[in-house]
Amino acid sequence: MHCPFCGAGDTKVTDSRLANEGEAIRRRRECQGCGERFTTYEAADLVLPRLLKRNGTREPFQEEKLRAGILRAVEKRPVSTEAVEAAIRRIVHRLRASGEREFDSQVLGEWVMDELRHLDEVAYVRFASVYRRFQDVQAFREEIERLERALSLEERAAQLSLLLDGGSLVNKSN
Repeated sequence: MHCPFCGAGDTKVTDSRLANEGEAIRRRRECQGCGERFTTYEAADLVLPRLLKRNGTREPFQEEKLRAGILRAVEKRPVSTEAVEAAIRRIVHRLRASGEREFDSQVLGEWVMDELRHLDEVAYVRFASVYRRFQDVQAFREEIERLERALSLEERAAQLSLLLDGGSLVNKSN
């Protein structure tokens, strides 16, 4: 590997360890020419399936689009970056594990909603409203009711309520 500082081709690995939950290797290197140190990452370059969109078009899977959609849904919500990244990793892993060359984007959307359902109810409803193209308030109500039925008591207790009762939050664990 060439040194990014001086361009010399002789670098020495001084430390290697797993990174990104075992998905990559982090290497500390030292240039034998100038003595500068830098970090490199090594990861498998796997081709993900193409997505078959609702309108029949096909496009390559783009992790950044997935991340942007999830981040938009969790915007201004108490969801950590680590939780979002873990959800993205799980979705990408499922996509790779499918072994398919093409994948239906609607299934991917359902996976995203499943992850968001466990992260934050409001983020879930935000994403679902766009993904399922809600046209009126009744569609929101129906989705919230479906969500309320689907969540376990532990999941309900861990999240703020979507519905207000007389100005105060409803305790959903009752």
